[in-house]
Amino acid sequence: MGVLPVLTPAQAARWDQESAQRGIGLHTLMEAAGRGIASVVTARMARRLRGGTLVAAGPGNNGGDGWVIARALHALGLPVWVVSPHGPRSELCGQVAGLARADGVRELDPDGPWPAASLVIDAILGTGARGPLRSSITSLVARIDELGLPVVAVDGPTGLDLETGVSYDGLRAELTITFGGYRRGHLLARDEVGDLCVIDIGFCPPDAAWPSLFEVRDAARMVPPLAAASHKGGRGRVVVVGGDVGMAGAPRLAGRAAFAAGAGLVHLAVAQDSAAAVAATEPDLQVALCDLRTVSDSLRALLERADAVVIGPGLGRGSGKARFVAEVASATRAPLVIDADGLMAFAGAAAELRHLAADRPVVLTPHAGEFRALFPEDAGRTATDPWGAAAAAAGATGAVVLLKGVPTVVVYPGEPPVTVAAGNPGLATGGSGDTLSGIIATWMAQGNDVVQAAAAGAQALGDAADIAARRVTARSVRPMDVIEALPDVWRRWDLERREPALGIAPIRHELPAPLRI
Repeated sequence: MGVLPVLTPAQAARWDQESAQRGIGLHTLMEAAGRGIASVVTARMARRLRGGTLVAAGPGNNGGDGWVIARALHALGLPVWVVSPHGPRSELCGQVAGLARADGVRELDPDGPWPAASLVIDAILGTGARGPLRSSITSLVARIDELGLPVVAVDGPTGLDLETGVSYDGLRAELTITFGGYRRGHLLARDEVGDLCVIDIGFCPPDAAWPSLFEVRDAARMVPPLAAASHKGGRGRVVVVGGDVGMAGAPRLAGRAAFAAGAGLVHLAVAQDSAAAVAATEPDLQVALCDLRTVSDSLRALLERADAVVIGPGLGRGSGKARFVAEVASATRAPLVIDADGLMAFAGAAAELRHLAADRPVVLTPHAGEFRALFPEDAGRTATDPWGAAAAAAGATGAVVLLKGVPTVVVYPGEPPVTVAAGNPGLATGGSGDTLSGIIATWMAQGNDVVQAAAAGAQALGDAADIAARRVTARSVRPMDVIEALPDVWRRWDLERREPALGIAPIRHELPAPLRI
């Protein structure tokens, strides 16, 4: 099974063209796309289809997909009508519309009476649509919206920019079906697209330089079963540095997550008040006192034995923190995860992070606010182009940058970005980042590839959050709920590794809408 690309509209168009140059004609792709969508909706929405389907077909090739869908549904004896805005069509759209009419597919006037229907298929605008809708499209969209029917979007809901995820007052879909791979806008606008489904329509292989989606199967391969002869020293020693006065919770979460991810030994280097709190509640974690201003001889000895170090959870934001982080880094050769206050210590001085990443793997895990403080020149891109923003930050620091968000993007300098689309709004709580840091550090301590460890950590966090949300709702999820769900994630990943799920053609991949309740 090949990689699943995450595309810009320009890349999607290039894929069409390259496939055509290799002998896979656009008409062939259109027929495969339309019939593939018909296959998916007949399997999932049979009752709705029996009540009648209104296919809104635009003037371009996306509209051509709609005509193919209508023709396929009509061949099954299902009631279906096509409505199109007035105006000329693309040559290929005109050809397939003629075939559908010849087969008896009925066409409606956009301003005339419409029969009762139970489902709308939105094939008005395709991947390349940008900006506000034209008046003819706006009136059609408004009339469809008034019907209040479930919408299945072809490629993307009309009005959604599939590069930036910006919505221009268009339709919202219950299900979006796209081709070959996800478009960036799908992953940036999860509320607009509903459930996502990628179907295979026969494209040539994608460009290896394009961003890709990190899948559960990738994570399952990276986290193998423990060896029968495992011992604590071989499973990795993780050291978490942070926990200033009143902030013991952050390193505790990182430490608990590290143990849940399989670490053999976990040490917390925290301030004295935090040490007392941790010792009283976390017997699994080994606690070392640290004044969080300078590296003592005892902390240096601990760091020299570390297999991975997390610095930042609950570190505090007083003066001199950047110097302290640099001292911690110089005291160990282990890979580093720098998170939370460890990142904010370098606000306005992100270039100094390059020195830390010069001689060992470093993972930076900013959310949008931390990214803004570190990389203000690229902060405006995080909402609409997290791939470009993360790549710029990785290039500037020489570190792996894991830009947390919807989606999460992981970039190593000079390599294609990796995209993680797992999770739900339950992760929008304090402590989720600390949990993520502990998981990533464990897998780095066990010698895994740094990008794979970071991406698998984000996937694990998202999968666990989904399990937790089903138990307690997304609204009520706390970081400890996520950590408690991790064992179920490992069981699922183990099953995926041993018995990979067999897809049902033409479906290549699916992403359910995030749990929001």
